[in-house]
Amino acid sequence: MFNIVTIIQRAVVQGIPLLFGSTGEIMTEKSGNLNLGTAGTMYVGAICGVIGGFFYENSAGAAFNPILGTVIPLLSAILGSLIMGLIYSFLTITLRANQNVTGLALTTFGVGIGNFFGGSLIKIVGADVPTIVLSKTSACFKAGFGFAGDLGWFGEIFLSYSWLAYLAIVIAVLCGFILRRTRVGLHLRAVGESPATADAAGISVTKYKYIATCAGSVIAGLGGLYYIMDYASGVWSADAFGDRGWLAIALVIFTLWRPTTSIWASILFGGLYILHIFIPTGSNLAVKELYKMLPYVITIIVLVISSLRNKRENQPPASLGLPYFREDR
Repeated sequence: MFNIVTIIQRAVVQGIPLLFGSTGEIMTEKSGNLNLGTAGTMYVGAICGVIGGFFYENSAGAAFNPILGTVIPLLSAILGSLIMGLIYSFLTITLRANQNVTGLALTTFGVGIGNFFGGSLIKIVGADVPTIVLSKTSACFKAGFGFAGDLGWFGEIFLSYSWLAYLAIVIAVLCGFILRRTRVGLHLRAVGESPATADAAGISVTKYKYIATCAGSVIAGLGGLYYIMDYASGVWSADAFGDRGWLAIALVIFTLWRPTTSIWASILFGGLYILHIFIPTGSNLAVKELYKMLPYVITIIVLVISSLRNKRENQPPASLGLPYFREDR
């Protein structure tokens, strides 16, 4: 039955991984780096969280501590995604490798790492079904407001999510504030627009690019952790993410590189992603596939409209995807 409250809830849950991924990619692109490895970074963040949670949950047994059950997977995911950011930064900033090729290579690498270590853990468990289930760890990440159900539709729509979902919103708002209201954000935007000018003004281009790229990777990695521990209820299976990493990159264009806009845009994309479930199409699978195209079609439309309007504030950073050679300054 068509239930608007249920649709909004599911759209938010679907949109939170996209919010993490798009916020992280926006911070990266504002420094002038185009990281197409977001999907791989989300995979690595997820599998590192799974590895940390798996070994702690199995070693602790009945003495499982909810605090450690939260902190260990969280730190593992942060460390794994940070390493991905450092690899990308070293290759593209220090060695000045092609950003598009490097990003695509990291996506392939991240997905391979996730499937390899996920498959290894599945062999350790020896389960008949090729999945890993971390029910205790997932319960720590799914914890929310217990009184949400007593507030009717308001509680279900606004207060029925886990703490990681609200963390995603806080991070997006904080990133938007940093970019628009602080000197650090001004320097970061200057590096993304004209690194030569920023360098001449005494701003360390390399430092800002490294920090923004690594911070963006960590944020994106949290999106992978959220997907596994919250949305999938602690169940890991190979290739479970689908195309969410690419949707997060598309969302960056849709939001015109504004982190706060990503909050409602990610919910919209989450709704479009599951729209085919609620629209009756019978046995016509082709129509369902057309509905799945909606997020990408809308992104293309927004890109065309923003290009026609030709407003500078709606355009990507001028040096996006271009390596910076100080010798050419």
